[in-house]
Amino acid sequence: MNADRVEVSWDAQKNKWLIRIHVGEEVIRRYCGERKNVDQEKLRVAAEKTARDEGYEVAQGSISVLP
Repeated sequence: MNADRVEVSWDAQKNKWLIRIHVGEEVIRRYCGERKNVDQEKLRVAAEKTARDEGYEVAQGSISVLP
């Protein structure tokens, strides 16, 4: 199954990166343990791996890292 889009943003309350996998109306939220100042490419790789672990394929261009 394909994910529509994936968003990665910093959750200041949990001090972790939050990955949101959007599939239609459904949003799956997972946290990532990467450090806060990691580069965007590593976050994209972590987001893609997380989506695959959940059973979703995601195109590299549909992953966005939000400030």
